[in-house]
Amino acid sequence: MSFIAIVIGCILGAVIGIYAPMVPYTYSGYLAIAIIAALDSVFGGIASTLKKNFDLKIFVSGFFGNAILSILLTFLGQKLNVDIYLAAIVVFVGRMFNNLAIIRRYYLEKWTKKPSKDA
Repeated sequence: MSFIAIVIGCILGAVIGIYAPMVPYTYSGYLAIAIIAALDSVFGGIASTLKKNFDLKIFVSGFFGNAILSILLTFLGQKLNVDIYLAAIVVFVGRMFNNLAIIRRYYLEKWTKKPSKDA
């Protein structure tokens, strides 16, 4: 069932992407940092699901909170003519790598675990 949802989502995203207007250069920095913040939240959600401590309220608040904070940092940095958004990128990408390491370790342990021959 989830595979069908993923396929439908990919097809829908591709169709919308073909017909969507181009993002102007002035807003591309905002969009990039918001996407990185959202991906950080998604990887964090997957990692917390694997650790069996996922909470939807925390995920949704983190998803939108991270995106809004990173956009505000980008806006402030542009007004001050300082690349503050680079700090957000470093933090979010570092957290994405940590969450990806948790996900990777979980599946490596799951796939390399030998079945016990107690029977």
